[in-house]
Amino acid sequence: MAAYSFGWCEVGGASAAASGGKGVRQALAVLGAEAVGAPARAGVPAAVAVELLHTFSLVHDDIMDGDTARRGRATAWKAYGTGPAVLAGDALFALAVETLADTGHGPAAVRLTARALGDLVRGQADDLLFAERPWAGPGRVRPAEYRAMAEHKTGALLGCALGLGALLGGAPAAAVDALDRAGRHVGIAFQVVDDVLGIWGDPAVTGKPVHADLRERKKTYPVLVALDAPGLAQLLETGDRPAEAAALIEEAGGRTAAVTEARRHLDAAQASLDEVPLETAALHELRRLLDFLVRRDL
Repeated sequence: MAAYSFGWCEVGGASAAASGGKGVRQALAVLGAEAVGAPARAGVPAAVAVELLHTFSLVHDDIMDGDTARRGRATAWKAYGTGPAVLAGDALFALAVETLADTGHGPAAVRLTARALGDLVRGQADDLLFAERPWAGPGRVRPAEYRAMAEHKTGALLGCALGLGALLGGAPAAAVDALDRAGRHVGIAFQVVDDVLGIWGDPAVTGKPVHADLRERKKTYPVLVALDAPGLAQLLETGDRPAEAAALIEEAGGRTAAVTEARRHLDAAQASLDEVPLETAALHELRRLLDFLVRRDL
């Protein structure tokens, strides 16, 4: 089941070409080590651990969200059943902890990871609760709440990847903290960009139909900052006129505000990198990667 979740095999074990993901977290872990002057191999255990944790979170997220497909094929729970998929996710989590415990920085690495996982769980819980909250009135989701959710759900593991790489590379606490903060800011920016693409993105690039997030009535950043637009809350309540809702959100400044927010957090991530001395070549590569992650198709 774990191999299936990574895209390495089909149900039953037959070999398959790895569908994989972007490899972002692994790259951040290795660059985190190189940025503090360590060889790339110092960051490999961090890269392995964060990818195990990321896959664990996806397996469980798919169950909670009821998603039946990921990367063009059935999700683990759909292929194997809910109970077995939960156990597969738990096994991935346990293997990640074991991977870190076996390094020369085991206690500190596990503490950093535990903090990130606590935040990830909190972010996922908030995301689930947002779906139950109203579109209008005092109980509606505010942009500040969304930013906190995005930092926890998406940014915590990106920050953990960078921080763990630096930690295993022998960096002082100040460098580990600065890299962790940079990753968290990038996580917010990355999530907000995903929100923009989820409404206005090219289906050939995103793999989802245009206005997909509006059809699914997701409370995304462009929507939340535009909710005061007359009639928008009523449109979102039904989700059956997504093109009209998208036009209203854009007219109310939701798209522009989201792009501005993403770039603001990218700038904050770059500022965090400037707080501590880092190796020039690795820092250059890291800046390029962070810029690519945030700007994508904006």
